[in-house]
Amino acid sequence: MNVSLDEAREDLRRRQGGGARYDAASAPARDLDWARRGTAYFARLLNDLSDADLDESSNLAGRSRREIVAHVGYHARTLSEIVSRAREAQSNAMPVPMRVDVAEVVRRATQPARALRNLFAHSNVHLNVEWRDLDDAQWQAVVGDGADQAIAVRDTPWLRARAIWLHAIDLGAGGRLTDAPPEFVEALVADLTADRAGDDNALVDDGRCFGARAAETALWLSGRRTRRPENASSAMSPSPAGLMNL
Repeated sequence: MNVSLDEAREDLRRRQGGGARYDAASAPARDLDWARRGTAYFARLLNDLSDADLDESSNLAGRSRREIVAHVGYHARTLSEIVSRAREAQSNAMPVPMRVDVAEVVRRATQPARALRNLFAHSNVHLNVEWRDLDDAQWQAVVGDGADQAIAVRDTPWLRARAIWLHAIDLGAGGRLTDAPPEFVEALVADLTADRAGDDNALVDDGRCFGARAAETALWLSGRRTRRPENASSAMSPSPAGLMNL
C-alpha cells in the first residue's frame, strides 16, 4: 500500500506521542525526507566498511574514503551553523561559514576510524536537532556571511540531500543512485541542468527522465560518469567531480 509522506508523518507522531519534537508545519518536508533517507543510506554503507576499508580510495579521484566521511560530517556541521544562526536570530553582520573548510576536512580525515565515524553520527544528530528546533518563521529566514553570500534556511535540506546521496556513491561501498527516491533523482537532474542554463546547454528532453536513465544522467552531470547519456546535448559538458559544497 502506498503511503504519502504526510500520512507517514502523522503515523509517526501518533506512535511517538506527546513530548517528541517534530518539524514545523512549514518545513520543506519532501527535502527533509530526502536528506534523512540519504543519511540513513550513507550510514548503512559506512557501517559495512571495516576500519581498514576506510583507508582505501573512494570513487572520487584523489580522495580517500576517510575524506568522504570527514567531508560529509563537516558539511552537516556547516549547515547546522547556518540553521542555528537563523534560529537564534543573530545579526548577519557576524560572519557565518558558507562553505566547508577543506583544510579541516583533510586534517580530520587522518584521525582514528572511531572518531571519524563519531563525527559523521554526531554531526547528523546535531543538524536534525537544529532543523526540528526551527519554527515556521525561522524556516523563511535567509542567513548571510556579512559579505556577499547568503543561503535560505529552507534550502538547507536540499543542499544536504544532494550532497549525501552523491557522496554515498563516492564512498565506493556499493552505493547506487537508483536506490534513491526516484523523485529526488529527477529533482537532482533538474538542479544540475539548471546550473548550465545560461550556457545554451540543455538536456534534449529538458531534464525529464526517469529511473535508471535519470540516475545515469545525474551521475554524468555531476562528473561521476564519463559516458554521455543519450538524452544529453552534444554541446553539454558535465561539472568536474568533486566534494559537494553548499
